[in-house]
Amino acid sequence: MATQQPSSAPRTPALSRPYPMANPGYGKRSVPDQTPSRADDFAFLPARERCVAGFVDHLPDGAAMDVKSLAKQLPLYGQQAVGSALKALSVAGYLRRVRCLVGEGEQVRWVFRTFWSRTARDNEWWGSHLAAGDREAVPAVAAPSPPSRVPLEEPPATPAVPQQRAPEPAPASPDAPSPAYLALALLGRTDPRLALSAADCAVLEARAAEWLARGVTAEYLTQALTAGLPGQIGSPVGFVRRRLADKIPPSVSPAVAPPASGGPVHRMMMECTKCGVPGRPEALPDGLCRSCHRPDRPESTAAPVGGLAESDVRARAGHVRELLRSR
Repeated sequence: MATQQPSSAPRTPALSRPYPMANPGYGKRSVPDQTPSRADDFAFLPARERCVAGFVDHLPDGAAMDVKSLAKQLPLYGQQAVGSALKALSVAGYLRRVRCLVGEGEQVRWVFRTFWSRTARDNEWWGSHLAAGDREAVPAVAAPSPPSRVPLEEPPATPAVPQQRAPEPAPASPDAPSPAYLALALLGRTDPRLALSAADCAVLEARAAEWLARGVTAEYLTQALTAGLPGQIGSPVGFVRRRLADKIPPSVSPAVAPPASGGPVHRMMMECTKCGVPGRPEALPDGLCRSCHRPDRPESTAAPVGGLAESDVRARAGHVRELLRSR
């Protein structure tokens, strides 16, 4: 990143009201071994990135780090501008978005965290840091106290109660929509720019079902399809079809076997700062996937079928001009 001279920029806004905190286990996580905070920590960043970085740096651990929550506290910038600033800060080495698998046995869940470093780090540092797992201590279940040697009176035996038969669950209606169809149908409620018709949902249902078959949830599917949207979308069904094909997550085993010791399971996977697609650190340089690492551009840049290349257009225009001069 080119060195820029420090310039005046909007000051980091003070928190006028309590900042929203993420659910326990989610949100901002500060990396260890950081230098003390200084007034010129982000002096060489552009104005927008400096403002967002200073604001995020003063947030407590566990604060919500989604674009919508940050934009509400930064009146100078909208959600799209804040998303672009977070992408730039990821490229500069200040943050990485990560998902962690925590829990024990079958009680495991994915939690989403944004690791923040006041000091810019390179890809090798982030890769080593995340490879180590950065496991936080999970409260262990207290071991039962040894039985007292004082003889205790045994409680009276309770009469055996016949086991009650649990009611059988009602059979699912054959006309009920699939989870993939529902996720597509609700995209328009998350962002009106991706409102799909019933026919559109039926056409894309098989592609969305392939995502869910790879172990992701409907919530993750919605987040991946609605992250980093352009200002205008001419064809919502074409836009969603392309994202379903380009950003499909890798196949991972949905079942994670716990370690032999029976301790808590910890797994970590980086995700793209802009679109949320998961991957290993080496596959996401600067915290971005291959498509998001390219310069921002419209989703559809393909030339129309049968169209001419720019060089051919110029050549033909020059030929026409020569014919007009000869007359």
